[in-house]
Amino acid sequence: MEETPLPSAPLPTLLYGPDDRLPLGTGVLVSLQQVAAMVVGVVTPALILSNALHFPASDTAYLVSMALIAAGFGTFLQTSRFGPVGSGLLSVAGTSFAFLQPLINAGSAGGLPLMFGMSLVCAPTLFIFLPFLSRLRRVFTPLVSGIVVLLIGLSIIPEAMPGIAAPISPDAPVWAGGAIAATVIAVVLIAQSMGSSKARLSSILWGVLAGYVVCAACGWLHHPTGLGGSWVTVPRVLRNGFAFQGKFVLPFAFIYVASLLEALGDMTATSQLSGLATSGPSYSARLRGGVLSDGITCVLSGIFGSFPSTTYAQNNGVIQITGVASRHIGKWMAAILVLLGLFPVVAQWVTAMPPPVLGGMAILLFGLVSVSGLRLILLAGLNHRDGLIVALSLGIGLGVTSQAAWVHSLHPILQTFLESSVSAGGMTALLLNLVLPHPKARPVNDASTRES
Repeated sequence: MEETPLPSAPLPTLLYGPDDRLPLGTGVLVSLQQVAAMVVGVVTPALILSNALHFPASDTAYLVSMALIAAGFGTFLQTSRFGPVGSGLLSVAGTSFAFLQPLINAGSAGGLPLMFGMSLVCAPTLFIFLPFLSRLRRVFTPLVSGIVVLLIGLSIIPEAMPGIAAPISPDAPVWAGGAIAATVIAVVLIAQSMGSSKARLSSILWGVLAGYVVCAACGWLHHPTGLGGSWVTVPRVLRNGFAFQGKFVLPFAFIYVASLLEALGDMTATSQLSGLATSGPSYSARLRGGVLSDGITCVLSGIFGSFPSTTYAQNNGVIQITGVASRHIGKWMAAILVLLGLFPVVAQWVTAMPPPVLGGMAILLFGLVSVSGLRLILLAGLNHRDGLIVALSLGIGLGVTSQAAWVHSLHPILQTFLESSVSAGGMTALLLNLVLPHPKARPVNDASTRES
């Protein structure tokens, strides 16, 4: 059944809706931009974990490849929608940053076997909550969803800055990274302001290309460092074995719940940006299908050697820039991601993108993720009660996580709750939305409405 677009909260003009099919060339072009926006985020958790736990190069190469293949599989499920599986939106899947701390703790205690064992054992948490999503939606309102999406954007924006601030080359001036990032952003903005749909569709690629050209002209573009010697990566079942320790069940299960709330917020934002309603039976079916897809992807990821996945927010920024919300490009995106995973030599060039180029693009895209959250917050208006919820949620979400030493001195359960701004702020919004009373409606015969 066709849904009525949301009447409030102005949306960016869509060139292609969720069910529109794109010409082959346009579809590939937009798919490349979507992949460019997410690919570094997909492989970064594996690189962070490998560095923190000192994995050998062969394990790192395999983890990176499996992260890309799992992202391709999850994106295919989400966008294709097989029966009850998948959201049917242009939603993409990727390795979740939220699991970094429990994965590092498990890795320190039992290496890769325990990391994958706990990921697999706790993945059914997503399936357990499936029957209760309709009840969750009663408390996980657009206000709460918007706060979660806003926190996602605000929490990942700082990840863009190190690549801009760090020296791109020993002989480069200190301002070089900022200049390259500014070039990328300027080219994207110019393409966006030209009034041409083709320029808008390709704006991200033009910005990235401009950054590469500047880096190459200045001698700052370097050959990527290899992650391993294999030309093709073949997925293997439980390549690193399986282990279990009961003390890690609660931290992993809680992060799965937090990632569930994050995914609901992301899919709500994608629905809104796609011009679809954020209430009603069709909307609820999209959420159930999206969570079911994430659960299946997490199980298969653990079996074949990748870490837990969730629905990403980055693609919402690309939807706003390109005006393309068609889920049909998900097949192209999935194919590109799987090929990158199967052939590591190709992925190395993607992940070796000059840091200032990535940083400039990320600032814009991550900022647009925050804008998606603001749109959701303002969807039903912002009264005094809602303003208090937003203020406290942002204050706790961004404030507490800035005090890492203090958080790590608390009980492990509290650490799990507070070390992520999304979980801390999102849970705060959820609780306040339940306990704070809604304002009473003004009586019709109020003195201000009487005739003089």
